[in-house]
Order: sequence, then structure tokens, then C-alpha cells
Amino acid sequence: MATKSVAKEAQEIGLASEMIELGARLQVLQAETSLSYDRLARLYREVKGCSPPKGMLPFSVDWFMTWLPNIHSSLFYSIYQYMVAHTPCDKSQALVEAYRLYLEQSAAGRVETVPDDEPVLSFTRAWMLLRFFDSGLLQLSQCERCKGGFVAHAHDPEAGFICAICRPPPRAGKTRASKARSGRKAEPSPKQAQPASEPVRAPRRAQTASKRQLEPDEPVQVD
Repeated sequence: MATKSVAKEAQEIGLASEMIELGARLQVLQAETSLSYDRLARLYREVKGCSPPKGMLPFSVDWFMTWLPNIHSSLFYSIYQYMVAHTPCDKSQALVEAYRLYLEQSAAGRVETVPDDEPVLSFTRAWMLLRFFDSGLLQLSQCERCKGGFVAHAHDPEAGFICAICRPPPRAGKTRASKARSGRKAEPSPKQAQPASEPVRAPRRAQTASKRQLEPDEPVQVD
């Protein structure tokens, strides 16, 4: 019976903990480590404080072709390529470090940041993006205008390719999150919403009746 290295097991537990903090699913942890499902589920409860989510992983390639996900996925994959080419870390650690840099860069320059706001590219989708590249379903195409590399379908013609930044769609930026933020700005404050208090006026009949009561009685003439 072969004994497993304690140092390697500790390294895998640390890698799994980092991935869980970034939002990895159990299927991703099983593929990147050799730990059992029970140990990963117990580690997930210790790190997140809740049970791991169930269900299938997102497997749509077309999701990465839409406007905003295409920009974010292209940014992440460019960072990942740089980490693999210029750092001594392996692919799993390069995935973690590249995703952390992606979170920093995607949050930079934002005027309003919501604490619970989820990133456009989740960790699981970033992992699936690398799997799609390894399987030959995606490629990086160079934009003719900005000369940047962007995610595109494999074997698509690169001649005349223009990225989503240089040619955004008509409804670019009009997402549900942006509408919710604009709705919060448009809502008036409680002080502004309340109209100025006006004096309460009595009905006309009540006013005439009160005037009659205040007028002095006419003297009664006696024959």
C-alpha cells in the first residue's frame, strides 16, 4: 500500500482552501486535487460555513461570446497566460493567482462597489474557460483596431475581427445591475418625498355656518 506524502496532502488542502474562498465548486476541487469528496465537502463547510452547492457546472461556450463576459474572460485569460509564461507556478496555482489579479483589475476604477456584488466571471466559469481552451473550442483573436487578444470561437477567421470594446452593441452597459443602481439614485430621499405641509381648510359650508354663529343677533322689534 503506497503511502501518500503528508506535505503534498497539506499543499492540496491549502490549494483547495484558496479555491473555495474564491468561489470554486466541488467538481472543480475534485479535478484539481486528489482529495476525496468527503474531505472536500467537510473542508468546504469549514471554510464557507455552509454546505457546498449542488448541480451541474456551466458548460456553455456561447456565454463567453456575449459583450461583457467576453471582455472579462479575455482579461482573465491574458493574465493567466502571463502567469504561466513568466512565473514558476503550476497551472492550478496560476489559475488562483490570475483570478485574484482579475478581481483586483475588474474592481479598479469603479465608483460604487457593493460588498455582495458578484464578479462577472466567476471562478468556476474561469476554470471552465481554461478547459475550453485546452480542448480546442476557443481561441484568442487579435482585434484590428486595438491589437488586443480576445476570446473567440475556435477556427473563426481572424481577418477583420473587431473586439467588443471597439464595437460595443447598442444596449451595452444596460444590465439589471446598472438599472438597479440608477433606480437607487433616482429615488428621492424621505425628506424630499414629503410635500410641504399646507394648512387644512374647512369646507365652505362649515365656514359659512361658523360665520353665522359669530355674527351678533339682530334686535327683535316689539310692536
